[in-house]
Amino acid sequence: MNPLNFISSYNRKHSNNVAEIYTRTSNKSAYIPLYNQVASAGTAKPMHIEAKLSADDLLVKNPMATYFVRVKGDSMTNAGISDNDVVIADRSLEPSIGHIVRAEVDGEFTVKYLGQQQLLAANTNCQVINFADAERVAIIGVVTGSMRRFV
Repeated sequence: MNPLNFISSYNRKHSNNVAEIYTRTSNKSAYIPLYNQVASAGTAKPMHIEAKLSADDLLVKNPMATYFVRVKGDSMTNAGISDNDVVIADRSLEPSIGHIVRAEVDGEFTVKYLGQQQLLAANTNCQVINFADAERVAIIGVVTGSMRRFV
């Protein structure tokens, strides 16, 4: 299977508040080789396939409740989530204090740490969102991982 087919099993949606949202349309997974290259005393040994991995195996517990969101902004940089990264969010997981969550606050979407009656950024330059200050807060997914493109 062509590894690029994996993303085609997701529908792309647009919103004013997030760059992109991808929702799952198929249960098919792409298995991509994991190569293991070991260097010993400065001499590289030939690479071999250690395993075949799927992003589903690593990041997705419930495929039909999982979706991708492209992040805008720098509020979660210190958590390793940068502008333009794609986070994996799962609607089926129960959010707990300390989890990174995707939330809707008064019609705006955000990715933050879940605190006690508040949402916390990982960047100290960003403000805390207190639930008491909002008309509506909904936790709509627990972030299970993130992906970043380099090229």
